[in-house]
Amino acid sequence: MARHTSGSGSAVFVAALTALALAVVGFFAYQASASDSWPPPNRATPTPEETDDEAGGDGDGDQAAEQPQLPAESGEGRRVVYALEQRRVWLVDDEESVLSTHEVFPSALNPQPGTYAVSSRSERGTGSDGVAMEHAVVFHVADDGAVFGFSAALDGSTPEPGAAQGTGGIRQSRQDGAMMWDFARDGIPVIVVP
Repeated sequence: MARHTSGSGSAVFVAALTALALAVVGFFAYQASASDSWPPPNRATPTPEETDDEAGGDGDGDQAAEQPQLPAESGEGRRVVYALEQRRVWLVDDEESVLSTHEVFPSALNPQPGTYAVSSRSERGTGSDGVAMEHAVVFHVADDGAVFGFSAALDGSTPEPGAAQGTGGIRQSRQDGAMMWDFARDGIPVIVVP
């Protein structure tokens, strides 16, 4: 009759745990060697090509195509440039750097191309089309009373306001409206180009 001691059972248990641990380590080593890159790419981290694009490098993307260029002959110095045909504005600083550009949604009336200046501002109110709005930046009042200015609808809508009505409101998103509000103080030139 054979006798088992507790020492030999412990040795078998330790040997089994050691074999299991080695198998797990071996599996992870195999996975790491089979992968082309470790850790796996995270889409929140830009690829080298994307980093080159953002820095103006030799990546495949074309940053210039993403952001429309400031129109030629659109003034100098700190100003707002509004291109009627492109339905777009640019906020330009004193060093001729474009701080921001964004699409706008004009109404039925357009101002004539020319040089204007911010003449009044209203943090909240009602547009001439009856829509509750914020961050109104007015740059021209025509002889017929039409008011031309940028604003954002409080409900966030950006469709052409009052197209059937003769308004001069130029809508933008609330985010763009807040940026315009911070930038376009009284007296800042607004250059309207075709």
